[in-house]
Amino acid sequence: MARHLHFFHQTRMKGGFIMESHPLIICRCEEVTLAELVETAQTYQCTARELKLRTRAGMGCCGGRTCRTLIDQVIQQVTGQVPSHTVPLGYQPPIRPVSFQTLGGQRA
Repeated sequence: MARHLHFFHQTRMKGGFIMESHPLIICRCEEVTLAELVETAQTYQCTARELKLRTRAGMGCCGGRTCRTLIDQVIQQVTGQVPSHTVPLGYQPPIRPVSFQTLGGQRA
């Protein structure tokens, strides 16, 4: 147990993020890492919407369903802003496969 706690304290950062080197991919669709999000949020002190537009996080094929809450957490921890979404982020539902018949307008 003590060994696990030692490892935990060794890897914990001041800002509350785990993993010092930030190799963690937050947005898998656009391959945006935690380091990119933290750096952009610190540099521009941006909102969640601005962070999305600057890094493309949440703009992939899933429409932000997997990374939206993580982006909000980064903004809250780095800038101290509570995400209010005064301007909607415009996350879209994930894409779905469509048959060629549907695209062509023909019925089966």
